[in-house]
Formats: sequence, C-alpha cells, structure tokens
Amino acid sequence: MQNFAAPALPIVARMIATAEHAPERAVAFQGAPGANSHIAALEAFPDGLPLPCFSFEDAIDAVKEGRADRAMIPIENSLHGRVADIHFLLPESGLAIVGEHFLPIRYGLMGTGEIAQVKEAMSHPQALGQCRHWLKAHGIAPVAYPDTAGAAAVIAEMADPGVAALAPPGAADLYGLKLLATDLADAEHNMTRFVVLAREAPPIEGPGPFMTTFIFEVKNVPAALYKALGGFATNGVNMTKLESYQRGGSFAATEFYADIVGSPTDATVGRALEELRFHTKWARVLGTYRQARPRPE
Repeated sequence: MQNFAAPALPIVARMIATAEHAPERAVAFQGAPGANSHIAALEAFPDGLPLPCFSFEDAIDAVKEGRADRAMIPIENSLHGRVADIHFLLPESGLAIVGEHFLPIRYGLMGTGEIAQVKEAMSHPQALGQCRHWLKAHGIAPVAYPDTAGAAAVIAEMADPGVAALAPPGAADLYGLKLLATDLADAEHNMTRFVVLAREAPPIEGPGPFMTTFIFEVKNVPAALYKALGGFATNGVNMTKLESYQRGGSFAATEFYADIVGSPTDATVGRALEELRFHTKWARVLGTYRQARPRPE
C-alpha cells in the first residue's frame, strides 16, 4: 500500500479494511481506486469487494494467500495489444483462469490547471499508447506510470498545472482534479479483455459456449509449430489467439500462449489437445471458462 501516492492512501486503506472482513467476496485488481481494472471488477462482480493492489504480482498474491477470492487481470487491448504478461505470471502462480470480462475503455485528461497549460500527460503505457495520436495532436508529451488512476493521485499530489493525468474520468472526482477533456482514445472500438483468476478451477458443466486457454513449448525441430497446431485444424477447433514468447534468455525454444473456442470435454477439443501434447515438449491448460463475448465456432 505504501507505493500508492498520498491522495490514494485513505481510499486504499478503507477498501483493504472492508475486504479483510469478507475475503470470500474480495476481488483483487492492479492499480489505484478508479483504475479500469477497478471498474471491470465492479462490473463483473457487482456484489464483490474490490481490493486494490499496486502490481499484477500483488493482485495474484492476494488470491494465493486467501486475502481475495478472485483477481481481475487485463491481458489484451484492441488498440495496443498485450497488457499483462499472463503467460509468465499465471503458470508460476498456481492459479486458474475461471472467467473473462470485456470493458470498453474511455479516458479523460485531468489536472489542477487548464488544458492550455498541460505539457505532459502521465499514465500507464497502455493508456498512453491508446491515446498517442490525440496527445501528439495537442502537443502533450507522454510520461509513463504503472497505473492510470494512480497517475491521477500523483497529479493531485504534485499540483503542477503543466502535468496532467490520463485516466478513467471517474478518477477526477476521486482525487479532486479538474476533468479537462474526455473520450481521448484513438478509436471508438477501444476495448480491454480481462481474465478472472482463482485458486481452483470449477468443474466444467452447464451450458457454454466455453473458451480454453493453454500454453505450450514446441520442440526445436523443423515445422514444430505446424505439427503442434495441426490437430486444431483437422478437428475444426477455432483458435482465436496465438502469441509466442521466450523465457529465460533462450533464443532456441519458443513457448506459446493460445485461446481456443470450446472445452477439453468436447471430443474435438480433446483430440486436438492430445495431438498437441504429442508434438510438443509440454502443454498446460490454464483454464476453461464461459465466453463473455461470442466467438465463431
């Protein structure tokens, strides 16, 4: 908690105290109160108790340690791509993906002076990237900070009219700032996808449709990825996301993060995953969960 700016500390302290009395309702999120993750947690869990955490690792630890029942983590944005390195964070945590949520993203420019005075805008690199054209058009230089709403708290503490924050508009009221401009994203379709993490994966039952997320490492042989993914094509399984990443400084073996439509209990998905395991060094399912938005079968 000590990493949050002073204006955010009383709000954070109240939220932590409330969550401590009912950890089974607590939903951990990364960022200061008023962040997009806070908004997503409230939307996905209207009866939950949002628990602010300074970093993604802190939010995951809150679930691992039983201080929260769930964590809400943003993983990708429609304008700026990957948000959190969930393929690094999740496998080491022992948590499972149990849900997803999509949040339309809207930003406001907020500060202590007037918009004509603003020379710099502080925010999370994702937010700065999503609004980069607007900032450039207004001659405002981006300044990176770990959190959008946290940046608003910092601006309130700085009280410098030349520096503003880029954050969800509600953060202006929370931290006593002037809302200088709204709807700053570079495209109307600005949307962030969140995943919900929990200590245990519930049984796969009831109506779908489902999504399944998994990671795997290919063998260091020619056509390794082609062979690994062949089973999804032959079984008609739709893969909606595939990202490569490398771990431990190695440039020899590549690991992949993937989302597919369906559940391992489906015959087609089961066969595809079986073929994947045959052609890879290892494969691990991170979670199966109901779709929050429809994808084509």
